[in-house]
Amino acid sequence: MIKNIDELLSNNPYPGRGIIVGCSEDGKKSIVVYFIMGRSENSRNRVFEKTTDGIRTAAYDPNKLVDPSLIIYNPVRITNQYVIVTNGDQTDTILNSINNDSDFYSALQTREYEPDAPNFTPRISGIVKNDGSYDLSILKTMSNNPAGCQRNFYKYSTAIPGLGHFISTYETDGDPLPSFKGEPIPIHINYSHGLEAFALTVWNALDVANKVSLYAQESNIESGDINGMIINRHNISEKP
Repeated sequence: MIKNIDELLSNNPYPGRGIIVGCSEDGKKSIVVYFIMGRSENSRNRVFEKTTDGIRTAAYDPNKLVDPSLIIYNPVRITNQYVIVTNGDQTDTILNSINNDSDFYSALQTREYEPDAPNFTPRISGIVKNDGSYDLSILKTMSNNPAGCQRNFYKYSTAIPGLGHFISTYETDGDPLPSFKGEPIPIHINYSHGLEAFALTVWNALDVANKVSLYAQESNIESGDINGMIINRHNISEKP
């Protein structure tokens, strides 16, 4: 069943970090959205910043940064052929793999869930090709047992107008936080009013106390032109 992303998120207080990939209704643009949420002061003390090839997370107040190991990374890296989006430093692992004539799948065979017991946060990753097709992945424990890593990959070989998929780190709030279950959720990419409207639909559906930052991007499948925007709770929106 194809869901509306605003309804999906507004009923969930804490999906954690989330990735949306898909295609605009006219079939002309591939869409990528990445958002982060936080329950602790350290997690909430973040903003997205533009880089030369995507975005990075940064401390809003460097004096309050406690442990950067799992919260400071490059969520999005863009090449001539791909857009890579993840919830951790596996973005760089994937890019390095591709630059060394390997691939998305092989890169993630070298990684596993985050070492943040007792949550063991899943690593979620996506790669979008120039033709709008995309792959998603989630690396997580098997039933919260850190003895093994379950690596799931999902390949979407055709960009279908108006269709996207959503995956997040968690099912909802909890202690420990329950990992995302099942396959990426098919969603309707309601893009009739463009990038900013779609980005705000996602942002406004996130729990107001826990949302931190969001990045939204559209890529013209024919020309390759890319347009993106950032929303940070700590400052006004900016268009990179």
